[in-house]
Amino acid sequence: MSEQTTLYSYEDYENGIGDYAPTNFSDVQVFSQVFLSTLYSLVFALGFIGNGLVVYVVVKYRNQSNLTDICLFNLALSDLLFVFTLPFYSHYARVGQWTFGDFMCHLLSGSHQTGFFSSIFFMVVMTLDRYVIIVHSHRVARYRTMRAAIILTVLVWTLSLFVSLPDFIFTQETKDESQKFGCNYPEEKKVWKHYNLFTTNVLGLVIPMLVMVGCYSRIIPTLVNMRTAKKHRIVKLIICIVVAFFLLWAPYNISRFLKFLQEKGKILRDPIWYKNVRLSVVVTEAFAYTHCCLNPIIYAFVGQKFMRRALKLLKNFVPGIRNLPDSSFRRSSVISKSSEVTSTYIM
Repeated sequence: MSEQTTLYSYEDYENGIGDYAPTNFSDVQVFSQVFLSTLYSLVFALGFIGNGLVVYVVVKYRNQSNLTDICLFNLALSDLLFVFTLPFYSHYARVGQWTFGDFMCHLLSGSHQTGFFSSIFFMVVMTLDRYVIIVHSHRVARYRTMRAAIILTVLVWTLSLFVSLPDFIFTQETKDESQKFGCNYPEEKKVWKHYNLFTTNVLGLVIPMLVMVGCYSRIIPTLVNMRTAKKHRIVKLIICIVVAFFLLWAPYNISRFLKFLQEKGKILRDPIWYKNVRLSVVVTEAFAYTHCCLNPIIYAFVGQKFMRRALKLLKNFVPGIRNLPDSSFRRSSVISKSSEVTSTYIM
């Protein structure tokens, strides 16, 4: 569940975080109202356009789809589910309270988490798929069937829904001491807030990061030894994937963990320090959410096959690109395993 749902609650003071008044955080709240509402709206617009185009292109060419295309399609769907919740949270941040009722609180909190986890999990699946194709291509090539893609898709969505169930079930419309409504875990269900923190850090950052580093550390040496003109471009793409994921999500997870330690009294509870940590949660969360805008660029639009398909479709709607030659996106053929690897990365 999004961390901004606690920005306007008094739970921190009730839990004995400090002996200072809630008004000390008015500047954080004012900043959040402007910053979050603006950035969430921007992420929604860019994420909807980019991921919507990915979904449209993959559906249009569904008869030519492979396992990579199916994963890319579901990654875009996950990001769309995620960004569809942001206008509601943007309004929540702007007005300072939840105005959509209890049912929407359950639905949007669960959908937000499901979109987040399914997006991360499909990135992990794509990483593992690239690993087996490059490092163990001769052993597993026959298993990369449409049936396997469908089974993986069902498993990932099922796991994402299961992990997100507490948000569907236990979040609800709450009221604080100032009589403002929020969308959060009620006091008697605070244990699930700790579960949320644990799953977000472990399943949303630590395990995916370990998988990416482990797989790509084996993939890069294999690529370097291949006879393909695209290998340097592919290595740069791999580095971009790992660096972007870490730089966008790690600061947010670290900030949330520091806030948790402060709430438990494990580290300094100085009012200024605590205010700075809360502010860092707001800022890093908003920037972490921009990852759903980058996914279409990193995983789709850098691919020449995907770009050819997208441009072919866009030529019917955008007059300015009708005369752009397709030859700009043609790639030279390479042989054997190198060709398979190149087509996997440079789609």
